Amino acid sequence: MAPQTQKEPGNGLMGNGPKVPPHNDEAEQASLGAMLLDEDAITTVIQYIRPDDFYSNANRRVYSAILGLFNQGRKADIITVTEELRKVGDLDLSGGPSYVASLTNVVPSSANVDYYAKIVQDCSLRRSLIRVAGEVSVKSYDESQESRVILEETQQRIFDLTEDRKTLSFKSAKEIIPEAIKTIEKLYNAKDAYTGVPTGFEELDSMTSGFQPAELIIIGARPSVGKTALALTMAANMSINNKGRKIPTAFFTLEMSDMALMQRLISSEANIESNKIRSGLLKPSDFHSLMTAAGTIYEAPLYIVDMPNMKLLDLRAQARRLRVQQKVEIIFIDYLTLIGSDNYQLQRHEQIAEISRSLKSLARELNIPIVALSQVRRDAEGKRPNLSDIRESGSIEQDADVVMFLHRERESDKKSNERENSDIAHTELIIAKQRNGPVGTVEIVFLPRFTKFAPMTREHQ
Repeated sequence: MAPQTQKEPGNGLMGNGPKVPPHNDEAEQASLGAMLLDEDAITTVIQYIRPDDFYSNANRRVYSAILGLFNQGRKADIITVTEELRKVGDLDLSGGPSYVASLTNVVPSSANVDYYAKIVQDCSLRRSLIRVAGEVSVKSYDESQESRVILEETQQRIFDLTEDRKTLSFKSAKEIIPEAIKTIEKLYNAKDAYTGVPTGFEELDSMTSGFQPAELIIIGARPSVGKTALALTMAANMSINNKGRKIPTAFFTLEMSDMALMQRLISSEANIESNKIRSGLLKPSDFHSLMTAAGTIYEAPLYIVDMPNMKLLDLRAQARRLRVQQKVEIIFIDYLTLIGSDNYQLQRHEQIAEISRSLKSLARELNIPIVALSQVRRDAEGKRPNLSDIRESGSIEQDADVVMFLHRERESDKKSNERENSDIAHTELIIAKQRNGPVGTVEIVFLPRFTKFAPMTREHQ
């Protein structure tokens, strides 16, 4: 049963006249007939076909009637389906009682119903692709539309088609056990406790098992507490200092320039005070450490995207390109509320909600963790922040799989001055939400001279 590709009558020349969209009447009728003969066939067909997948309007209405009965817990047969169609006023549009009755004559049994359903699904997918291609063609001729917007929308439409066509299925414990044991053996042989991307902070990685693929991780803090420094430290731990394989990492900087970010990274890697690098007051002995650190960073699979006022469409397109071309396994975004929305008509909190949902969708699409930095409300100043303190939109809290906050006490007395002049500043990394793991607090230290964070050690304590 190949999809039909008949052409409308034309002038007799090959290829002239509009083509009939791909469809297969026999497969559609066979799928419906199998469901009328065998109630179990309905659960099979539902995995592959939605009402809109039927090319024939009559078949679409019959299928909707069968689904309606199934959802009510009633058996679907010729009589009940006919009555259901009559009740909603679709019986005549569905070909009448004779057409419904004829469907059971198309197929002798329901044994091959999954084969028929796959044909219907494939034809529907081809029609969707033709529709998308047609829309892209029309938009491409419209010079008032930006090409990058058309490209992004096309990529998203294709991805949506892929997501919509994922088949629901189940596995028995007998099927899953061998896969689970194989995964456990692999982890045991690798001697690696983390299933995700390790951050270099052992206590944090023990709680999260590393940043997991397809997850959106939010790191929130008040200004000047060290969001960028923490994200950059993690990115360096992954791409530069990882004891095992260097992990390809992308860092989107919307606040700092790539040059300022690189100077900060060199400072932290060379252990040279950042203010010395900015001012140029370096000793001859500093240059050896500086060049060694620069050489190490030069070889790292670290990719920095510097684009102030970056739009959401640009970010998604660049992220896809980095994933495909450079095989990046994690993306950092500094920071979320600086991303511009292409929908200017929405209020700002609605734009942030759209950006948050899009980042979560992008993490799932690319199957990598995305770490986005976010500011917290001014009300959180001087106290331990919580989920309600996330700035701009509550949707960030809902969309995120993990939410962490940086917290460091700020005092205006002499003790504060002593802390600012010291070599370390004790900081709490609060895991306020983790969809698939525990919450709690990790003690880390901030090294102001080198603008980086480090795990808490006995010396620091």
